[in-house]
Amino acid sequence: MNLQLTDEQLMLEETVYRWAKNEIGPLQEKIDEEDWMPPGLFRQLGELGVLGVAIDEKYGGAGLDVISEVIVGEQMARICPALTLSFGAHSNLCAGNIHLNANDELKSKYLPPLVKGEKIGALALTEPGAGSDAMGIRTRAVLDGDHFVLNGSKMFITNGPIADIILVYAKTEPERGPAGISAFIVEKQFEGFSVSRKIKKMGMRGSPTGELSFDNCRVPAENLVGELNRGVQVMTRGLDIERVLVAACCLGIARQATDYAIKYAGEREQFGRPIASFQMIQAKLAEMYTAYVAARALTFQAAAVAAKATRGGKGTDLTQMAAAAALFAAEAATKVCSDAIQIHGGYGYCLEFPVQKLWRDAKLFEIGAGTSEIRKLVIARELIMKGRIGTF
Repeated sequence: MNLQLTDEQLMLEETVYRWAKNEIGPLQEKIDEEDWMPPGLFRQLGELGVLGVAIDEKYGGAGLDVISEVIVGEQMARICPALTLSFGAHSNLCAGNIHLNANDELKSKYLPPLVKGEKIGALALTEPGAGSDAMGIRTRAVLDGDHFVLNGSKMFITNGPIADIILVYAKTEPERGPAGISAFIVEKQFEGFSVSRKIKKMGMRGSPTGELSFDNCRVPAENLVGELNRGVQVMTRGLDIERVLVAACCLGIARQATDYAIKYAGEREQFGRPIASFQMIQAKLAEMYTAYVAARALTFQAAAVAAKATRGGKGTDLTQMAAAAALFAAEAATKVCSDAIQIHGGYGYCLEFPVQKLWRDAKLFEIGAGTSEIRKLVIARELIMKGRIGTF
């Protein structure tokens, strides 16, 4: 695969990084310390043109592809992974899944305000008792006239406390197991919907995470996304692309941690010389760089496969590629950040140095969007089922 970016992609990369550095960079400490999201963030992102980077122009998007989404995710995460997480939940998990799976009426209604940042999006799948076991969700949806009535709760929902539009998964025929799950668009003002609480986290502070409650929540029947009882298809298609974008965010974290470590190693002196002259420090820097470029190659490879799949390409190995990218990039980012802290020594353990924040942020990606353990199971399942490694 050719990893050389086009002129348009390079321009997108530069534009997003410059915006993030100038607009978000000075606010990083406040965002983390106060678990604070800058007001008007989504409207700014809408004006920047990145909320609909892979959404058709007819709905206000840029009409680009997953590779462009990866570029945006990496560049934003270099500055603030937490806000990148909220960006991804909005633009990919909510808007992207609606774009890929909903009918034109729903797309015309919900995508334009999401792309402009006038409305904030989220996806609600995980439940208090169903995390890795996504098929074990218990939220129910029962048809009552021209509405579905939802009952249940969702946990660890990124953007949950601030979302206006939420893509929600529920059991419509529980006795059918995975074949009885459906997806719905819920608006925050719908009767019976509420935010139970905002969850405090060690990392990704500034990205609001919440528990959501559905108490006889009435959802118009036309807000069904895709076909009835075919929500698993919506879910799995979305999870593949989500994992690619998780890997992209990990790239930004690993890249920034490595840059911090290089700078510090060149400035910090011990025994009369910069620590960058010590071979053990050099070895760490070399390993950090290697982990980043390897993760980048795998992530962009997966993004290319995802772009082909979303264009209707057949026979792609997206599921295993996406899981592999997320698995490798997430574990690489956590290790790179840990090494960056080690290079900083005691200062790396202090809150005023940002490498510790990057480590706290990176750790989530070994847990969210399917844990590292689940990703390994997904990869193994695909390999065993196909009896081959696959094509690239």
